[in-house]
Amino acid sequence: MYWLDWIIVFIPLLIVLVIGLKSQKYVKSVADFLAAGRVAGRYVLGVSAGMAGMGLISLVGSWEVSYNTGFAVGFWNQITAPLGLLFGLFGYCGYRFRETKAMTLGQFFEIRYNRAFRIYAGVLQSISGVINYAIFPAVSARCIMYFLDLPIYFHFLGLRFSTFFLLMLLFLGIAVWIVTMGGQVTIMVTDCVQGLVSYPLYAIIVFYLIYRFSWKTEVVPALLDRPEGMSMLNPYDVSKLRDFNLFYVFVGIFSGVFNRMSWSGSQGYNGAARNAHESKMSGLLGTWRAGFSSMMYLLLAVAGFVCMKHINYKDVADKTHLLLAHRVSEELTIDKKFDEIRPAVQQAVDEGTVSAEMQQVLKEKGKEFDYSKPIEPAKRGEVARAIVGTVDMKTSSSMATLTTQMTVPVALRELLPIGITGGLCALMIFLMLSTDTTYLHSWGSILGQDIIVPLRKKPMTPKGQLLVLRLLILFVAVFALIFSYYFAQMDYVLMFFAITGAIWLGGAGAVIVFGLYWNKGTSWGAFTSLTAGSGLAVGGILCQQFWPQSIYPFLQTHEGWFNFINGIFEFVTRHCSPYIVWSMNPDRFPINSQEIFFLSMLISIFLYVVVSLCTCRKPFNMEKMLHRGAYAEGVAMKPLPWSWDTLFQKLIGIDANYTRGDKILAWSVFIWSFGVMFLGSFVLVVIWNLISPWSNEGWANYFLFFSVLLPGIVAIVSTVWFVYGGCRDMRQLFRDLAVKKDDDTDNGRVEHDKE
Repeated sequence: MYWLDWIIVFIPLLIVLVIGLKSQKYVKSVADFLAAGRVAGRYVLGVSAGMAGMGLISLVGSWEVSYNTGFAVGFWNQITAPLGLLFGLFGYCGYRFRETKAMTLGQFFEIRYNRAFRIYAGVLQSISGVINYAIFPAVSARCIMYFLDLPIYFHFLGLRFSTFFLLMLLFLGIAVWIVTMGGQVTIMVTDCVQGLVSYPLYAIIVFYLIYRFSWKTEVVPALLDRPEGMSMLNPYDVSKLRDFNLFYVFVGIFSGVFNRMSWSGSQGYNGAARNAHESKMSGLLGTWRAGFSSMMYLLLAVAGFVCMKHINYKDVADKTHLLLAHRVSEELTIDKKFDEIRPAVQQAVDEGTVSAEMQQVLKEKGKEFDYSKPIEPAKRGEVARAIVGTVDMKTSSSMATLTTQMTVPVALRELLPIGITGGLCALMIFLMLSTDTTYLHSWGSILGQDIIVPLRKKPMTPKGQLLVLRLLILFVAVFALIFSYYFAQMDYVLMFFAITGAIWLGGAGAVIVFGLYWNKGTSWGAFTSLTAGSGLAVGGILCQQFWPQSIYPFLQTHEGWFNFINGIFEFVTRHCSPYIVWSMNPDRFPINSQEIFFLSMLISIFLYVVVSLCTCRKPFNMEKMLHRGAYAEGVAMKPLPWSWDTLFQKLIGIDANYTRGDKILAWSVFIWSFGVMFLGSFVLVVIWNLISPWSNEGWANYFLFFSVLLPGIVAIVSTVWFVYGGCRDMRQLFRDLAVKKDDDTDNGRVEHDKE
């Protein structure tokens, strides 16, 4: 990068850190540290939570998906528009959770079930969350390292240091400093500032990409150059996609319903709103918040794909292929066990040739290539992985994974001009820090609040509790640093999220949703559901990790087992093909992470309902938990009465708490989400294609309008809107924190969990 790029990176980062430092003086209690004093307004919540929810690792994961599927599969995601609309309008789960006044899910579990379940859930949630988070530093640091073309290693005072490790240490150190300074207050403030600074950067990058690439002569031809059944433009021609296909979309929809609020990676935001209504309105604002960011994520992936596939960018593609092959092989074959084959790997990458001896070895392993002429750059990485695979299949799989992850960042670095490169680098750092701080806070808080606090018979002092929370946050960071450095990732980022998240999410959704809405749910049902879902997920992780080097070789030597398991896989494939295809192969466990996740959810929901019905002796007092009716504090707001005049308002979630501005917001969300994005751009299009299927040109025009032009117009308005609202709400946050009365009993401890 040039000096202008570094200025664009460091000045906004410095502003964020200075404002974060100044905000720590407002942290005076446990409630401030855990939930920002419960005084946050809708815009500061919306901007900061949106920034925290999309980390750099999520961006890399979205690039993996979009690079493989383009626009086509994403079209079917619009099925979720009515669900998202209803969830936002009615405050599904979030509204009731805020009514319980719990700061963490664990506190809610103790109120709804019992203390033993709170501790048990806290342990599983911590294991799932900490392991899930533990690859964040690795993927993020590697993305920045490859994007900036930093060396794998460097020498200082005669010693060799890993650039990858030092980058992780640097950014984790900054994140820990922000979190331990002031907890949720400094997290929310720094995330909000990063969000406000990011909005104009998103817009600049989006406008540049639209200007840089010709839609008709470059983007569309590149996207159309795909095999049948794997289209990136035609949603009706995606039957041969394996991982990110329609079943992947379906599982996402199913999880969105049954795992609402289950993931606690940003749990500090769940209890930070000044009341349940503000929490609900911040959720509604989320419909408009994405703006240019969602466009940028998709367009960057498409830009990377066009660079790698279109003839106009062959120089960029060749340079990217060679750099990736060289860097990935250099990074992963530094171990001494690769000494013998390292020269062969280097020869394949640098010269595109393979020695006769290595050709024979590859042939014996079933890997043959055309050696009549130098191997083209696009194939050299594959040859290098095949050579590594003769020694270690696990490392070969990791090489393939890293190559896939880093393709878009490296291609973009070769493509973007001065200034734009610095802007994207700044966004990467913001996305990394915002998620690191939020996740460190969440998992450290869960370890403290949902395991240590309920285990103690005597409450801790506020000072002691804050010290424990800070130490646990540091522990999570150290674990993530060590895990990231040594763990070999063998799956897509989003697939890794699915399987590690399933340790908790596999059974948590039923526990939360039914716990908030069904008074017959019992602690026995909750224990059974969570245990079954977690057990299945752990089994899936073990199978994926040990399949290449242990499980598959074992099955090959035991023909009876091999034939039995292969028969099951063939039965499933026969009835669920082409969307679920389980085929025995030596490189990868046949059942992908999303499929394991789905199975764990189904089993946990079934067991929760059955066991609860068998063990329920007395319905739970929901009114008391939600502070309603006789248990309401202060003057309760009267519900909006039913009448013909209010019928439609009630159907879209409007109640007596809504001001005129709130009603305008609710109606705008309804018209946009349901009217435009669901009925107009999805239902009408589906009906049209049932009658008269569109050509590829028709789909290209459709995505140009609905994925680029129309969202771009909306994004211009939302950027100005949220910058103003975020600045206003952040000033109000500081005023409210300054005059707030602290309550030391509001520390997450439940003293009376029984009637």
